[in-house]
Amino acid sequence: MTKLSMNRRTFLETSIAAGILASLPGRAFAATHDIKKVGVQLYTVRDDVKKDFAGSIAKVAAIGYKEVEFAGYFDHKPSDVRALLDKNGLAAPACHVSYEVVEKHWPETIDAAKTIGHQYIVCPWVEEKLRKSPDGWKQVAATFNKAGEASAKAGIQFGYHNHTFEFAPDPNLGGKFPYDFLLENTDPKLVKMEMDLCWITVTGQDPVVYFKKYPGRFPLVHVKDVKEVPKVAPGKADEFLNTDFEKNVMTAVGSGVIDWKRIFAHADEAGIQHYFVEHDAPPDPFASITASYKYLAALKF
Repeated sequence: MTKLSMNRRTFLETSIAAGILASLPGRAFAATHDIKKVGVQLYTVRDDVKKDFAGSIAKVAAIGYKEVEFAGYFDHKPSDVRALLDKNGLAAPACHVSYEVVEKHWPETIDAAKTIGHQYIVCPWVEEKLRKSPDGWKQVAATFNKAGEASAKAGIQFGYHNHTFEFAPDPNLGGKFPYDFLLENTDPKLVKMEMDLCWITVTGQDPVVYFKKYPGRFPLVHVKDVKEVPKVAPGKADEFLNTDFEKNVMTAVGSGVIDWKRIFAHADEAGIQHYFVEHDAPPDPFASITASYKYLAALKF
């Protein structure tokens, strides 16, 4: 075989291999991944936002955040909110609204979301009276399916954000976790989950297990850290929903014990599109979200 034919063969083999690699999804062979657009849940800086809406949004953008998630607009018109976002180079992929709003004010909420540019509307809480009632979670699932159907017609995805009570065995569900019940009894196309990675970890459950069992169901995540993961007694998953825990155990992302690299290594499987930093009760909210941003912006996984 001539040198020329050897070179040609080598060229062809190399070209074929390169073509195969090029056809694969980027993350299939990339050595490391990162978060392109770090977001923040504005509940973290809620007092500042309430006092100075425009100034606080500008400060968030100045830190480097590209996305925000609203938890109330503090009486600002949707058009004004959109203008402020545009001015600061921000997008607001999602917002939080109460269960009551989902039940009673859904059409106007969808209209406001379209104006602002939300892709997701998320319910972050179910009142204890409802979730403790015999058919409470069944009612919640039905409400969520209905809301998701209506929002989908407007091109907006409905979602649910967890705390800890969803991971306590519920006698009204035959001992099943409410979180599992919702995943199994809501339409995967109509109801997505915004997993709070801190709260699920605090309960002793593993986010990766859920990512594997329900792939693609978690387009949004809340990213907040803890100094330690407490031991949780069976059925006591909601005992950490208190101010002392939020003030004394929660910490800026990257300064705690949660293994973010391990969790985010499964981001594609989970379907994660947006990462929102959150701290429920930081002593210095802007210092907290600045530290969290610096960690996540540099994180490789």
